[in-house]
Amino acid sequence: MATHSFFTSRLFGSITAAVLISAAAVSHAQTTIKLGWTTADSEVDPYAIAAHYFAEELESAAPGEFNVQFYPNHQLGDDTAMLQAMQFGTMDAGVITGTQVGTLEPSFQLNDLPFLYANNAQAHQVLDGEVGQTLLAKLDSKGIVGLGFPEAGFRHAINNKRPIRTPEDFKGMKLRVQPSDLFIASFRAIGANPVPMAWSDVFTAVQQGTVDGLEIPLPVIFANKYPEVTDYLSLTSHTYNALALLMSKQTFNKLSADQQEMVKEAAQRAIQRQRETVGSNNDGVLDQIRSAGMAVNEVDDVEAFRSRVADVYDEYRSKIGADILDATLEQVSE
Repeated sequence: MATHSFFTSRLFGSITAAVLISAAAVSHAQTTIKLGWTTADSEVDPYAIAAHYFAEELESAAPGEFNVQFYPNHQLGDDTAMLQAMQFGTMDAGVITGTQVGTLEPSFQLNDLPFLYANNAQAHQVLDGEVGQTLLAKLDSKGIVGLGFPEAGFRHAINNKRPIRTPEDFKGMKLRVQPSDLFIASFRAIGANPVPMAWSDVFTAVQQGTVDGLEIPLPVIFANKYPEVTDYLSLTSHTYNALALLMSKQTFNKLSADQQEMVKEAAQRAIQRQRETVGSNNDGVLDQIRSAGMAVNEVDDVEAFRSRVADVYDEYRSKIGADILDATLEQVSE
């Protein structure tokens, strides 16, 4: 009996110790980060990839310290609502469309200038350098910490009327655009009839014919089932879709200095991984879009489109900041 009691006592003691250690770990781990985005929680969705990689990198850097909770599909509201929630400290972090960050800080409209970047590498060079750091720093006074720029890739036109090969093909087309004056101005200049609309309303609007189509990155087309409701994809590559990985300044300031550094470093690693994944996914996604029945075409002459939007650059020069725009144009012309 004594022996049985001894082992029973040891077993109970071991279990108790394990429970206490586990409880201590859980207690230590309760830095909860509510992370939201507007699109699908899909393996090919750029927003979702950025969110999951950020959580993975935080867990790798500090096992058990961060509890990242995901809120996809505009569960926490649209981009504007999430930006406001981060400012108020009621939401911790988000992967937000760069265009909508531009409603909070106009200099972010830089990335929406049509036909600014020739390729992804050029965009990365600008956004990972001095220009990108200048943009992110401007968010501090807005109550938001800018952690970096994941990407959704270049945006293209999809619609149910006809393939877009020349600017004339846009004439009269009701095209959903992001709620952005710059996007509206750009598509009016090209000849379309732009219709600003919140993302949560777009699928139904296309399905019901309220709009003829929209402009959107490849992976977002497929992840959000647009081949089911649109016929034509034209590879216009008119705008590079920079995303923004953001954190509420209130949330960030509650972290220790070590945790803040972990968050910044995890964000950078996640962004690099996310860009690589999105880039490698694009060819496969295009094949899937074709297989789903959409007709895909290239545009005939990019310069024909670019020449139509020159006035947009002049109009937005002061809004973005002449120094930021000039520095960017100098880099992309090298």
